[in-house]
Amino acid sequence: MIEATNIHKSYSHLHVLKGVDLLINKGEFVSIIGKSGAGKSTLLHILGTLDKADKGSVHINGIDVLQLNKKKLAAFRNKNIGFVFQFHHLLPEFTALENVIIPGLIGKASEPELKKRAHELLDYLGLSDRLEHKPSELSGGEQQRVAVARALINQPAVIFADEPSGNLDSASSQELHQLLFKLRDDFQQTFVIVTHNDDLAKMSDRILEMQDGILKV
Repeated sequence: MIEATNIHKSYSHLHVLKGVDLLINKGEFVSIIGKSGAGKSTLLHILGTLDKADKGSVHINGIDVLQLNKKKLAAFRNKNIGFVFQFHHLLPEFTALENVIIPGLIGKASEPELKKRAHELLDYLGLSDRLEHKPSELSGGEQQRVAVARALINQPAVIFADEPSGNLDSASSQELHQLLFKLRDDFQQTFVIVTHNDDLAKMSDRILEMQDGILKV
């Protein structure tokens, strides 16, 4: 599903990624670990098309995403990629349901169909009684589950997550981890996750370690 070849990235004089090669299969749950500053998040952002490599190629489902122009890349990202970050980035003025359907509205999908799918996702995630609650009325764990539903609304090929449980207490973290693997098992959803959480990494199908800008073999 994902093939990255010889990825290099520098910021000013700092060479962050130094020739990263990576293959990820459909339905695989991959954790990327490593010390702070090793290049994990930079790699995730390039794989997720939020940033562009200085050199190398990234193919997702056979599409060379680095060759797409800005408009086509935005459309590809909206349709094929879901994101979950450490901080949920929910819009405070909107309800849980409204937050979930936003990526679908951006992609010009049918609003009734989006609302139906959002209801199904939020119910699946145990939030059927929180549909009309705004983020300030939700717990941290509930907010992150809404963020997961938002990432899933367009039925993406892959979900990229950057420290998804990094801002949660241990009980909420464990609950989120179990949920992510349930999604993988029930829907064959592909996950690529940057994490410092050893428990989450150990549950993964594969652990990749970043060290000084390269993936250890």
